[in-house]
Amino acid sequence: MKLKNILIMGLAGLMVSGCKKSLLDINTNPNQLPTSTPDYVFTAAANRTVAGSLDPHELGSYWSGQWTYSNTYIISTTIFSYQFNNTNFNYWDTWYDIMNDYQYVINNAEEKGQPFMKGPAEIMKAYVMQQVVDCYGDAAYSEALKGTSQLAPKLDDQKTIYEELIKLLDQGITDVKANAFNAAGNSADIVWKGNVTNWVRFANSLKLRILIRQSRIAGRDAYIMTEINKAAAMTEGFLGTGQDAGVNPGYVASAGKMNPFYERWGYNSAGGAQALARLPRPTKYLFDVMKAVDDTFRLKRLAYAKGGENGSNPGVSTQPEIISNYVGVPYGISSGYSAPSTSYVGPAVIIKNQYNRPMILMTAAESFLLLAEAKERYGAGVTLTGTAQSYYEQGVRESFRLTGTAASAATTLLTSGKDLADWTASPDKLKAIWMQKWIALVNFNGLEAWSEFRRTNFPNIPASASAPSGQPLPVRLFYPQTESGSNPNVPAQAPTTVFNTRLFWDVD
Repeated sequence: MKLKNILIMGLAGLMVSGCKKSLLDINTNPNQLPTSTPDYVFTAAANRTVAGSLDPHELGSYWSGQWTYSNTYIISTTIFSYQFNNTNFNYWDTWYDIMNDYQYVINNAEEKGQPFMKGPAEIMKAYVMQQVVDCYGDAAYSEALKGTSQLAPKLDDQKTIYEELIKLLDQGITDVKANAFNAAGNSADIVWKGNVTNWVRFANSLKLRILIRQSRIAGRDAYIMTEINKAAAMTEGFLGTGQDAGVNPGYVASAGKMNPFYERWGYNSAGGAQALARLPRPTKYLFDVMKAVDDTFRLKRLAYAKGGENGSNPGVSTQPEIISNYVGVPYGISSGYSAPSTSYVGPAVIIKNQYNRPMILMTAAESFLLLAEAKERYGAGVTLTGTAQSYYEQGVRESFRLTGTAASAATTLLTSGKDLADWTASPDKLKAIWMQKWIALVNFNGLEAWSEFRRTNFPNIPASASAPSGQPLPVRLFYPQTESGSNPNVPAQAPTTVFNTRLFWDVD
């Protein structure tokens, strides 16, 4: 979107490849930008996609009621009192920078003899662009990512962009299938290592996410069912058992080269606890929900007991792992809950010295729970082979697997007779699906949790203790000042816009 993005496209591959030749070499033409190859640029873009996901993940985890602050830190009024403006939460610039890289790959893969990189870049561009729409609404799409030829792109209608993303994913699937990876492509693909089948499954699951997001809009059912059936007709299907989509460029124990989640909220390269490890805290509401259905097995994987991890016994809490030692913090409260006296983000995502886990893009649990909702809503109208119950139960089992919880505990939960856990015992099947998806997203994708909360108005999270009584919740973000100040097509937004102008899929 910005002129600086042109430089990023040219330089991304050089940074990844570790080229030692100086840009000041006397044989370098100072008037010509350095170039790179699509495989290097794709690797850099995929790595930036997950590294750039931390801030939106964190905000989404707060605004979906999953995380809050420990009171070792001063509470953020920007986040928990909703006192924000167009200088806060600028994810827009990062996302468009990343999509510039993907667009470079799409535009140059065939010409540079690497057609196998085009499909993955199309799929990943769709992944990032949906996040833009889900945060900001109307956005630059049809005229975006064109460099100096279009410095002030128009903003397209958000519903139209969603429809275009389905087409982009279809094109990505076609291009992935048509172009087998070679050794260079396998190495550059830090998502699926050149596995075409898994790329198709990931793309189909992303399509399902986009489609189900629109499922509460009147008049969209026929379109949604048609598109789901197109995906279901493919032999590859959707993300299946054990197939979490993630990025791993080969994280190592060095500053800036570890799993970004681990490095921000876990440990540094020497094994010392990071300062921000004392910041995010699971909410009391999350713990109360899980305790109500006896889901304490998974709770103990999503969080450490108060006092955090035992550094001499990685993956185990300092305090005895009995439920009374798991202390959540009331959402948005500003005092009374210090870091040592409350639970830390848990071993499902942070264990000391495990700095090389992949960064998750999308989980198999989410994929199965999306299938469950599709089947529950549309029944015989969608040609999915499973039942809503079978997809739901497998989604729960996938969440237990990903968090490192015993499979037997999933069976216990699913046969507990508890509403919102046991399918048979849950009168409102959609709410059961939504609840289990909300839990399955804890620690893994806070932005998606916030988007789903806005779509469903569920679960009924408590009001922030730091917000004024009756304060409405945000339903979107402001366009960032960096964009509105340089693109005259960005509309002016009143201070109340973020509270009363819903996205097209947020019907109530």
